[in-house]
Amino acid sequence: MTKPKLVVAPPVPQVPEPLTAVEKWLGKYIKTAHQDDLHTLTLWVVHTHLLTELSTTPRLLLDSPVPGSGKSTVLDHFLRLCHSPVGASALSSASLLARILAQEPRTILIDEAEKSLSPKKEGRDDLLAVLNSGYRRGGSRPVLVPDKEQGWKMQEMSTYGPVAMAGNSPDLPEDTRQRSIRILLLPDTEGTVEDSDWEDIEDDALDLYHDIALWADQLRPEMHNVKPVMPDGLKGRNREKWKPLLKVAWAAGGKWPTICTHLIANDLADQAADKESGMTRQPRHIQLLKDIEQAWPHDQSFFSTQDILASIQMTSPRMWTAQHEYGDLTAQGMGRMLVKHFNIRSEREKRGDRRRGYYRSQFEPAWAALA
Repeated sequence: MTKPKLVVAPPVPQVPEPLTAVEKWLGKYIKTAHQDDLHTLTLWVVHTHLLTELSTTPRLLLDSPVPGSGKSTVLDHFLRLCHSPVGASALSSASLLARILAQEPRTILIDEAEKSLSPKKEGRDDLLAVLNSGYRRGGSRPVLVPDKEQGWKMQEMSTYGPVAMAGNSPDLPEDTRQRSIRILLLPDTEGTVEDSDWEDIEDDALDLYHDIALWADQLRPEMHNVKPVMPDGLKGRNREKWKPLLKVAWAAGGKWPTICTHLIANDLADQAADKESGMTRQPRHIQLLKDIEQAWPHDQSFFSTQDILASIQMTSPRMWTAQHEYGDLTAQGMGRMLVKHFNIRSEREKRGDRRRGYYRSQFEPAWAALA
């Protein structure tokens, strides 16, 4: 009889885990709105040193409602502690960003994101496309490069790499926010943290960087054996966002798995609360699908187009009537959204007065996917 394989946990690194030292360092110079945020910053810094062993990397949003909250200070410390950092206060083009990331995953640090990634900035959509695609291993972008024979040729360049964005309430699209972990920073009015005097602390920061890098290098060969237990409810994009930090926490051991599990639970709870209060900004077609599900009578298999419109316009007038910037939703407009995004097409009722509308069975796969 074949003996069952014994699952062996990765050996404890000889070099002490550096997360506790990073947490202490950041807490000395950076004031976060909550202790949890300090833990998130710590895990995020260390995970940049293990990018080649991770399949995703969450975007970090350093947010603040007012200037002078320490966002630039955080980026200054990231420049000393993260793996291969690049300060990018002014992003000139998506192609340049792709070229920076082409050879290896580098840590991109964007200051004044409310300007660099403003909806009014030309080329902003291309920049966001690179930032969004690069949160997962394998993300890439085609870029024109010089060629001796042809003049220019197309080359696929990797966009994979960690990104931290700092700004005063930057206006970012929902798909970028879904890939991001938000850290709220507030002004240190009570003077509870020390000034970052780099003339005095530069060498200590460099020593801490080397400790992180040494620990990561020693752990790297065994990182594939680190299999963290995923908390209940962690799925989809949330799973992609938190798994790399949870894996680092499990590799470090000690208090860190519990801390990271707590961070995940709080983030999921905050998302649920935002959704309940209507604070989450949904793409229009997603909101349409959810509103139709809520309006659909439980005892009906068929729902006419006109009845659907009347129901959702009654329950969500700000979204589907003249109160919205797009005006009243029409049957044609609703039909186009449903076909384009979900391949759901209206039909004539098989029995009765042959009205045009939709069968519940057409929507159930899409509803299940968004549950």
